[in-house]
Amino acid sequence: MSHLRTDPHLERADDFYERLIATHRGLDDAQSARVNAKLVLLLANHIGDAQVLDEALAAAREDVGSPSVSTGDSR
Repeated sequence: MSHLRTDPHLERADDFYERLIATHRGLDDAQSARVNAKLVLLLANHIGDAQVLDEALAAAREDVGSPSVSTGDSR
């Protein structure tokens, strides 16, 4: 039985999305990636349930495909 909640559950989701976008405004790609990583770790700590986190990791990876492989010369 899955414990990961995937049905719409966030109150005022559009408002949250706007705050999320505002959090990234003015950051370069590396800073934005760091903010995302910190946010993921903060929320994972808040959730605290390894089974739910494993389900979330698997769900996030669905339909993403395999990592791209560079065919360029790396010299």
